[in-house]
Amino acid sequence: MANTYSQLFIHYVFAVQNRKCLITSEWETDLFKYINGIIEQQKHKLYIINGVPDHIHMLVSMNPTQAPSEFIYNVKRSSSLWINQNKFCNTKFKWQEGFGSFSVSMSQNKRVINYIERQKQHHKKETFIKEYKKILSAYEVDFNEEFIFHSVI
Repeated sequence: MANTYSQLFIHYVFAVQNRKCLITSEWETDLFKYINGIIEQQKHKLYIINGVPDHIHMLVSMNPTQAPSEFIYNVKRSSSLWINQNKFCNTKFKWQEGFGSFSVSMSQNKRVINYIERQKQHHKKETFIKEYKKILSAYEVDFNEEFIFHSVI
């Protein structure tokens, strides 16, 4: 797309199905590298990825040729296949349906990067649901409690 210039930073949040704690430290780094490869294949740039056993955060500079929903569909589909092929879990691994995507201005990039970097420490004090509701509120996103990422019943 000649003469098209953009700077689109998106903070993505997505969870393991039923928020099961399946992502372990033994293979988390490999998962993050694999996801980075998916992102690069789609002509985007990963700034940071981090998470805890039940969900992931990432900040991505997006190429304007692809919608966020298509992008995250490809990331989740390909990474879940990779996790299952490598038999990292004793059960079939699936990502939860849905995701969060939040635009980030250039002036807020460092703050978001620091926030994502500190996920493990952050979740020693705060639950995922509480964190996610705070993000939704900060971005003034209307939401229905019934459709927030479901936990194990």
